[in-house]
Amino acid sequence: QVQLVESGGGLVQAGGSLRLSCAASGSTFTIGSMGWYRQAPGKQRELVAGITRSGTTNYADSVKGRFTISRDNAKTMVYLQMNSLRPEDTAVYYCNAKHYLGSMDYWGQGTQVTVSS
Repeated sequence: QVQLVESGGGLVQAGGSLRLSCAASGSTFTIGSMGWYRQAPGKQRELVAGITRSGTTNYADSVKGRFTISRDNAKTMVYLQMNSLRPEDTAVYYCNAKHYLGSMDYWGQGTQVTVSS
């Protein structure tokens, strides 16, 4: 089993920045790719950014150029640097890790990001 714990959320003004962190523990040897998802009230959970085992990244169009995902494999951490935040970025952000075989997903508890206008 894998446990994921997010941190770094909070309340920021539009145009500000936050850095989210996700720490993985447990059977971390089973983790393949990792990523960040977000869910706003009344909306579907959506992929924000992902990073593969090889370091390839992908981003939602809405955050491209503003957010950067990175991974510290040695420390089993993944980060999301969020710059130029907009009110529409307000959501609960969830860390995700995929089993290396792709058979299941692990999720963190979520961290609230609120961007005020």
